[in-house]
Amino acid sequence: MRVCFILFIVALSWLFALPSKAQSFEAVQIYTDNQLLDLIKENKHLSQVVLDECQLVQDIEARAVKAKLPSYQFLWGDMLAFGVCIEKDIELGLYYMQLSADQGLPEGLEQLGRYHHVGKFMQPDLNKAIMYLKAASASNNLKAQLRLADIYNQGHGSPLDFPELYSQLHYAVTDDKKVHKRISMSLAKLANKMPEHIVAKAKRIKY
Repeated sequence: MRVCFILFIVALSWLFALPSKAQSFEAVQIYTDNQLLDLIKENKHLSQVVLDECQLVQDIEARAVKAKLPSYQFLWGDMLAFGVCIEKDIELGLYYMQLSADQGLPEGLEQLGRYHHVGKFMQPDLNKAIMYLKAASASNNLKAQLRLADIYNQGHGSPLDFPELYSQLHYAVTDDKKVHKRISMSLAKLANKMPEHIVAKAKRIKY
């Protein structure tokens, strides 16, 4: 009888020592605006939401819909467009991407420019692509600048806009050797499309 009582006490001690699901569960903290922007720049925002086991869907929606934060509008738009942790709704996703772009988020502008260029979720529209990419380029978005350079070097766009983009790429900073080489090639091609004195001026003036 005494042995049974001791075994019962030991079993109880083990039971209370084990953490419950509620105790072992750690709630994921919502991202700060800077954290989210860094994730977006590295194109890791959607994978992070999945890694966090979709725990932040309601918080993300609230910051996009109610608080109208451009970084969260962009994230919410991407989640909708690709069906990440929520039901897929491409049209609504593009709507929130547009809202982020309307607030001047460079990544939102670049993404819409890219989608219009390649025809992602929509029919290709080169004029709209250039419009969005120019706006993103003015905010020092290097991806937009390089895509815009490709478009210009393929014979599209206005020559009046070439010097501004040349200046932006001339002053662009990167530690990626492949990107640096691509910048150099884009600059060389753009330079061939402009008089030498215009190129020299674009190197002096930082847009």
